Amino acid sequence: MTLAEYRKKRGEPLIREDADGAHDDKHPSALKYVQIGLILAIITAAEVGLYYVDMNFTLLVVLLIALSVVKFSMVVLWFMHLKFDASLFSVLFTGGLALTVVVFTVAIAALGGSLT
Repeated sequence: MTLAEYRKKRGEPLIREDADGAHDDKHPSALKYVQIGLILAIITAAEVGLYYVDMNFTLLVVLLIALSVVKFSMVVLWFMHLKFDASLFSVLFTGGLALTVVVFTVAIAALGGSLT
């Protein structure tokens, strides 16, 4: 049974009048999404550019991971609309990413690996 069939069976309207503009004030315009997309493209270009710069390998890896974390957070918060939901969801996603990085680092260190 679909939601529409359930509401019809209960005699409820299929579209609630109070839900018409419920999310309009929270969500940004298309221009904001284009701006976020441009920021993500610039970060990606910086990542590609960093790869070709002659620098210490450990510093390169740390910079690339940091930029990836920034991109992940922006995609999750803006394009998955978590920025507009309860802040608990944002904390869970970004906290989960931080926990993943820590566990990965500990696992590599425990196995005797290094970034050099």
